[in-house]
Amino acid sequence: MNTLTQFIRSLFQGNKLVIGIPYGWFILLVAIPILIVLKISLSEMEASSVSKLIDWSDGWPTIKLNLASYQFIASDSLYIKTYLSSIKYALITTILCLIIGYPFAYYMARSPKHLQPMLLMLIMLPFWTSFLLRIYAWKTLLVSNGVINNVLISLGIIDTPIVMMNNAFSLLLGMVYSYLPFMILPLYANLSKMDVRYLEAAADLGTSPFKAFWLITVPLSKAGIIAGSMLVFIPAVGEFVIPELLGGPSNLMIGRVLWDEFFSNNDWPMAASVAIVMICIILVPMAILNKAEAEQLGGK
Repeated sequence: MNTLTQFIRSLFQGNKLVIGIPYGWFILLVAIPILIVLKISLSEMEASSVSKLIDWSDGWPTIKLNLASYQFIASDSLYIKTYLSSIKYALITTILCLIIGYPFAYYMARSPKHLQPMLLMLIMLPFWTSFLLRIYAWKTLLVSNGVINNVLISLGIIDTPIVMMNNAFSLLLGMVYSYLPFMILPLYANLSKMDVRYLEAAADLGTSPFKAFWLITVPLSKAGIIAGSMLVFIPAVGEFVIPELLGGPSNLMIGRVLWDEFFSNNDWPMAASVAIVMICIILVPMAILNKAEAEQLGGK
């Protein structure tokens, strides 16, 4: 008892309290929920709940692990194609956000200091409205009788409405629009702190602006590129709302499959297994991010 009391007291002393709060937050809101989902994925679905993993018989515990859901995911081509489709759309979204977002971030970082807060506010302005309302707004714009098609027809540019809804175009448009700020903000934070004297030295040595940008600015902004890419890619893999409202049934992503398993099929172990596999997939880019950050800190 005394040892436990001393341990608790030590947590509230000095730096241990600062370290203990994030760890406690992580355990309570991340690790425990993931363990609960893992437990459900290894259980069997009963009438209105899932079975217990540990059953006591004659005073001895018996562990019952059900791996049928994982075996079904590995053998069913639908789940494999859905995972690959989710990764594909998330990767394309990340690349498009990087292509569009890098010039924005570079312009913001090179703008006069008194204009940067206003530009930063404009990037964050979409967050002032509901995410769902913004996606619905795109839906009203892209439908066959929507604003875009009506304007193009009235101007005589097209004769028949362009199909812009329920396809890959609308899905990627909605995802790029939604996640673009998550790419711009880390890039801006990185580029705004870059020492411009490197570029001045390169110009004095006769380097062209494009070559200096490619050989100096881009490598120095590597941390911002990786951070922005992870902030876009990781949530895009499990996106549900945008594929549901803009993508249509032909562009199935794992978020929709997860929803169907939970609420349509009422198969909690299968849904939890889908979620655990998705978490394992997301751990790969997170490991890449941690490795890149460690290499950067080691280089310094």
